[in-house]
Amino acid sequence: MFSKIKIVKAGLLIIMAIGLCTGCNGNHDQHPNKDLNNSQVSKPISQSVANQATENIILEDEISKVMAVNTDKDLLVAIKVKQFDRFRLKKIEKKINSDLEKQYPDYSILVSADQKMYFELVKLDEKLQKNTMSMENLKKHTKKIKSLMKEQS
Repeated sequence: MFSKIKIVKAGLLIIMAIGLCTGCNGNHDQHPNKDLNNSQVSKPISQSVANQATENIILEDEISKVMAVNTDKDLLVAIKVKQFDRFRLKKIEKKINSDLEKQYPDYSILVSADQKMYFELVKLDEKLQKNTMSMENLKKHTKKIKSLMKEQS
């Protein structure tokens, strides 16, 4: 009787292991990027202007974090200001905006210290890093973010 119980337990254990292995080995999509648009970009969109702006802005004492994204005509920058400098938020935004306008006169520049704008630019930058965005989509997203930034001002 004791050996029959062991045989039944071993059989159940083997059946469960086979069930788990076949359940985990189900249908996987052949195209993991099937949710991407057909207008995928073969080369990444240059963010050199945004990267340079980020490097310059982060050197400011009152800035803790910076996120920037650029198109061929626009430069969107979102900043996070250190806690005690939040009282001078508008002044800091204007200073950074004027500095960037001097450095990049060919670009339309918007600077915001709003956290929502920061997170929107982080999401947009992640998509750019994954190379899943065309220039058209980038312009559409930046237009949406620009309208949000202007609304906040």
